[in-house]
Amino acid sequence: MRETQTRKADHLRICLEEDVQFHKNTNGLERYRFTHCCLPELNRSEIDLTTTFLGKSLGVPLLISSMTGGTQQAKTINFRLAEIAQQYKLAMGVGSQRVAVENPQVADTFAVRSQAPDILLLANLGAVQLNYSYGLDECLRVVELLEADALILHLNPLQECIQPNGDINFRGLIDKIHNLCNKLPVPVIVKEVGNGISAAMAQKLIEAGVSAIDVAGAGGTSWAKVESERALNEQQRRLGLTFADWGLPTAECIVDIRAIAPKLPLIASGGLRNGLDVAKAIALGADLGGLAWPFLQAAAESTEAVDALVQLLIAELTTVLFCTSNATLAQLQHSNVLQKLA
Repeated sequence: MRETQTRKADHLRICLEEDVQFHKNTNGLERYRFTHCCLPELNRSEIDLTTTFLGKSLGVPLLISSMTGGTQQAKTINFRLAEIAQQYKLAMGVGSQRVAVENPQVADTFAVRSQAPDILLLANLGAVQLNYSYGLDECLRVVELLEADALILHLNPLQECIQPNGDINFRGLIDKIHNLCNKLPVPVIVKEVGNGISAAMAQKLIEAGVSAIDVAGAGGTSWAKVESERALNEQQRRLGLTFADWGLPTAECIVDIRAIAPKLPLIASGGLRNGLDVAKAIALGADLGGLAWPFLQAAAESTEAVDALVQLLIAELTTVLFCTSNATLAQLQHSNVLQKLA
């Protein structure tokens, strides 16, 4: 129990203070360019960024991706993020709630519904915990704790391989995910943590009954690097560094999954750093763009810094739509204005 809280504190510190970003492998979005329209025939002030996801209305196609919880610093960060998510009608996920299951005393570090009564709010557990005594009861508990609209099950096999005392039994999980999807009263979203989801795996997850997928591709924070920073011995440290750039680029995941699942609610995360990245992801077929590290950096500073970040992201998204002559997100997705560079 205490080990889980210590790990959460370590993760926050490392992500805020150390260089744990991908360096060689990118999110793949730099391989695409929008066709500029010099005469948009639009009034910029009328551009509409609203959308819906899993039946919930959003003001902007942005997800504050799952990050943290379980410590007092994490509580401060989560509450700052939730306040701004409510203001702009953003979607928000929290970090893995396993620590709250193990130690109910830290449940309040996740309890952001008081700050954000109307947002699309996503609970979160590691899928592998279904092989370590977790089941429907624990999943219901974290959903109820958060008053969540859906449950994220995150997949992190590489991180668990490198993490000290990681949970490495992933056998039979697809059947357990299938059973959970049939029994849980809220939608189940499956996401990676930064190494991507292939089309073949997405197909298996869809057949298992998941309601949405977050590709969480390579190009952002490398959890292999994060765990390398926490290594207890030289082998773990070197293992993390060897696999620091492992994974499928986010852009590739979006394109490949959308090709086999045209209607699947799809989130693009993994190395998105600005509104231009989000716009590219949406033009490739994603419904929402998820960002973690930029929001973490801002929330560690202040609520005002989170507000400023969201205003910038909105301005960047709006500028893309204006300069490609698209008044809505749906038009952007169907306008063929994003070209892959040779």
